Amino acid sequence: MNNKAFLPMPDDDGFFGEYGGQFLPPQLKAVMDEINNAYEEVRNSDAFKNELAELMTHFVGRPSPIYHAKNLSKKCGGAQIYLKREDLNHTGAHKINHCLGEALLAKHMGKTKVLAETGAGQHGVALATACSLVGIPCEVHMGEIDIAKEHPNVIRMKILGADLIPVSRGTRTLKDAVDSAFEAYLADPVNFFYAIGSVVGPHPFPKMVRDFQSIVGKEAREQFMDMEQVFPDYLVACVGGGSNAMGLFSAFLDDEDVKMVGVEPSGKGINTLDHAATMTKGSSGVIHGFSCYLLQDNEGEPLPVYSIASGLDYPGVGPQHCYLKDIERVKYETASDQECLDAFMDLSRYEGIIPALESAHAVAYAMKLATSLDADQRILVNLSGRGDKDIDFVAKLLGLV
Repeated sequence: MNNKAFLPMPDDDGFFGEYGGQFLPPQLKAVMDEINNAYEEVRNSDAFKNELAELMTHFVGRPSPIYHAKNLSKKCGGAQIYLKREDLNHTGAHKINHCLGEALLAKHMGKTKVLAETGAGQHGVALATACSLVGIPCEVHMGEIDIAKEHPNVIRMKILGADLIPVSRGTRTLKDAVDSAFEAYLADPVNFFYAIGSVVGPHPFPKMVRDFQSIVGKEAREQFMDMEQVFPDYLVACVGGGSNAMGLFSAFLDDEDVKMVGVEPSGKGINTLDHAATMTKGSSGVIHGFSCYLLQDNEGEPLPVYSIASGLDYPGVGPQHCYLKDIERVKYETASDQECLDAFMDLSRYEGIIPALESAHAVAYAMKLATSLDADQRILVNLSGRGDKDIDFVAKLLGLV
């Protein structure tokens, strides 16, 4: 494998190999090209970079630390488990990293409203926070099932001033929230800005969100070397759309000795209909203006998907992840609902850290992986979010209340 084959990416048309691009009507393609041009302008602007860096330090609280989970490592036996603590960011997850960038870009472009979808609510909370900070109205679309599951984040969005739009169509979860938000965006794409919540969507969003999230990997690379004088043997991160994973992986792509694993939700079983394991069970298709691996029917329509973690139940995945799978740079595995819940409780009980259900998928796989490795090997997990939003749901599910 020649790692240089995928650096830099995407190409000028927004493709990572055969994935990505812009599958859009001409009017909307022109709008996306305008966003790309504005992004390329501001990303090289000292004023923009300095403003974002200052906010990352003094508002978000970066750098987020790396923590050696010694108790959990001892319980598992084998390799040592480390956590990149994105759960300690302001708003409680990695989502604030790209939301601040998108909100600042929308302000730079003179947009009058920012629209978004959210699943678990972390993107919605982070975007509502960022829009409040920069002074732009924010509208968030969220499926009714997710609204019921993620009540704390719903209240946060409302307190922060976001206009929350419940979505009652289809499965009433993340994919339908994306459809709803995209339709609202089409009403006035010239004045509205659609702040996509992951490394998905038409070009330039997979590139732009990855770039904003790359701060995770850049920090981790330096921090881990300072702590251990070596790089991790494995990087592990959950994958729905794939932003937290891409943020971590991006800094290590050229380090062939560092193995990378993206963990998808196998839900109630990989051979049932109740999962969202796009990379494991999907095939090439088009959704929401870009091409990727997709869980789809015989007509190419997205299938209903499911995960206990609302932020992972999306039938597509970021195009760069698809390319990295094809060239075998990243391996994609799964964790079930039960494995996720077990890891959620183990991390809480052994380390005093309550993870988001999304992040618990990565923890679950890392715990299993650790048992197959030697004690001098090291696994770095991107703990992408904290579990405050999930505690009521988990407590009811496990009969703790």
